[in-house]
Amino acid sequence: MPESSSDLQDTTNNTYVTASSAQLVLQVSHDVARADSLDEQLHIIMEAVTKATNSERGTLFLNDFATNELYSRVALGDVKREIRILNNSGIAGAVYTTGIPEIVDDAYGDKRFNHSVDHVTGYKTRNILCAPVRTVKGDILGVAQTLNKNDGGQFSEDDLAIMQAITTQASIALQGTLFIERMEKLREQEAEFLNVVSDVSSEINLGPLLQMIMSAITKMLQADRSTLFLNDEKTNELYTQIGQGLGATNIRLPNHLGIAGAVFTSGKTVNIPYAYADLRFNPAFDKQTGYFTRSILCCPVLNKDGKVIGVTQVLNKKGGPFNQDDEQRLTAFTSQIAIGLENAQLFADVQQMKNYNESMLESMSNAVVTFDEEGVIVTCNAAGLRILKATQDEVIGHKDEDFFTGENSWVVERLHMVRESNEADILLDAILKIGPNAEETSINVTTLPLLDKDSKAIGTMIMMEDISSEKRMKSTMSRYMDPGLADKLMGGGEEILGGQSSIATVLFSDVRSFTTLSEELGAQGIVSLLNEYFTVMVDCLNAEEGMLDKFIGDAIMAIFGTPFPHEDDPDRAVRCAIDMMNKLRAFNKDRTTKGLMPIDIGIGLNTDNVVSGNIGSPKRMDYTVIGDGVNLAARLESGTKQYGAHILISEFTFKALRGTYRYREMDHVVVKGKTKPVAIYELLDYHTEETFPNMVDALAHFRDGMECYRKGTFDNAIDSFKKVLALNPKDKASEIYIERCEHLKETVDPDNWDGIWVMTSK
Repeated sequence: MPESSSDLQDTTNNTYVTASSAQLVLQVSHDVARADSLDEQLHIIMEAVTKATNSERGTLFLNDFATNELYSRVALGDVKREIRILNNSGIAGAVYTTGIPEIVDDAYGDKRFNHSVDHVTGYKTRNILCAPVRTVKGDILGVAQTLNKNDGGQFSEDDLAIMQAITTQASIALQGTLFIERMEKLREQEAEFLNVVSDVSSEINLGPLLQMIMSAITKMLQADRSTLFLNDEKTNELYTQIGQGLGATNIRLPNHLGIAGAVFTSGKTVNIPYAYADLRFNPAFDKQTGYFTRSILCCPVLNKDGKVIGVTQVLNKKGGPFNQDDEQRLTAFTSQIAIGLENAQLFADVQQMKNYNESMLESMSNAVVTFDEEGVIVTCNAAGLRILKATQDEVIGHKDEDFFTGENSWVVERLHMVRESNEADILLDAILKIGPNAEETSINVTTLPLLDKDSKAIGTMIMMEDISSEKRMKSTMSRYMDPGLADKLMGGGEEILGGQSSIATVLFSDVRSFTTLSEELGAQGIVSLLNEYFTVMVDCLNAEEGMLDKFIGDAIMAIFGTPFPHEDDPDRAVRCAIDMMNKLRAFNKDRTTKGLMPIDIGIGLNTDNVVSGNIGSPKRMDYTVIGDGVNLAARLESGTKQYGAHILISEFTFKALRGTYRYREMDHVVVKGKTKPVAIYELLDYHTEETFPNMVDALAHFRDGMECYRKGTFDNAIDSFKKVLALNPKDKASEIYIERCEHLKETVDPDNWDGIWVMTSK
């Protein structure tokens, strides 16, 4: 029996709380009720519990029902930080799960105890007192935990009784505060929801819009990552431009496959608590990235007409699977953002069409100039500016009668005639006098009315074709070859242009890491760089009377030996390649001085029988060469990256050379698409002592290494190649042969080794 009628009995463990302790309980209850915040309430409760149980420190964990975690908002003692643990882990998790209080006399002897916190803080936990925090109705709000009974003692049942008495009495006020906090949090979420919807409605760029939506969904549903897939009706694919947690990603998949495809096809939400238990889930992406998908919530995105335009997929809700509230919130959000998505897609389509039309106009060789109803010039493409020899500012915004003056006023007459009749007009072989010197240009002119969908006139357009053929032809040919060679070709007639077979040396060169350069310099920067670079390289071709066949992006294809051959065309090609490397060194030095990025190139040469001529259709032809010899030159250029070389030549070019050059035999290979091996050589004349130190000695060791390599004595070969690297640490070819020899030692029988290497890449 209690010692007095004021003593309290704790019915959980049948122990008694003394009158003084009861007074403490009532005081704590009173103080907690007067507290202004949850943090203050937790501090009051645990300060009282710690004092009443004579403990060193204590923590009150509350359960977060959204994440299934126990969290502390305040802790006594030296450690003052938020702690979160799963509500089924550790001693605190066990007490919360079972609802049974525990006294742990030896913390380190209990397998559930996580002593990592002790290791981090330096604190030593001896014993633990832990009890659930119950309401008067018996609902568990969390757990209270105190550590280390003072004076080295052990916690008792009386300590447990006072802890439970204090937390139970204080739980009334605590429960009310938690309810208020949840309501405040819901109000904040709804306000944030409305703000995001408002922001979405004002954003029309698809990329930023998707980023905004995905960030909001991930945060709103407390998920790990999310992705919004839109349907591409042209390809029947679901695509996304962003994926949370993946960085900048572009993903496309058929709109009927996988979980996203199932949701898009059915128009119904799918909530999967355990992804790997669902047969529709494809774990290949997880295996590729190392990510582990636990739970999935996938919801269709419908437009105002009820049509499915995409799906939203959310992964890994923190603390457990997605619930029905998550489904409702995601459905509500996607219904609000659908209009914004459709607007952004429409804007993207319009922008793409605008860019397409502008690119088409800019790529045309004919001038295209448009005028509004008042005769003011609205647009003029690049060809128009070139033919008119004017800038945008000198053309755009000017009246037709102010721009086409004097002897060019006939253009204005044609425009007025078309405006009045709304019918097209064609004028052939007209003369346009342009520039301060009134230079004559022969043109064909087509003038057209511009009409809207109701056939109402909204302006006019003129198209001008420059037909100064001989001058244009000679100018164009001079860009491909030496001007003297162009004159010969122009006078050669159909016999030369019609096609001929001859021995020629083909040169291919290519800029290294061009994609990286493009990304760093941007469109204007890369065009400017290529123009400067090509100017230098074409001068090298012209100096040796080579013919520039074509530019292929950042690559150059040139021919030595056609249409007019020389006795030393292979030597001319080799001298040109060496000159290109020397000129590139000076070019890079100038760029580096200006703080610009240097570039690097590879060159491949091959001498073979080729077919040259005017090849194409009746409407468009190019003078070019074709044949296996062209393909091998391209393969050698590509091989320069593989061997760390800059100039590679085939055995056919090597045998045809008359001059003496510094070289080394690089390999015997079977290139992709061929069956017979070809010997290839690296030219080294452009190197300096700085770029290839100790060349003479290094080449001697390299030759020794190649002899051992071909004999199958791979260990001796490795020793020789290592000697090369000791003299020139940057010699990539030696590094490659060391790796190759190590591989061949394990896979090849030296007695059956023929020294032939098969190139698997182009």
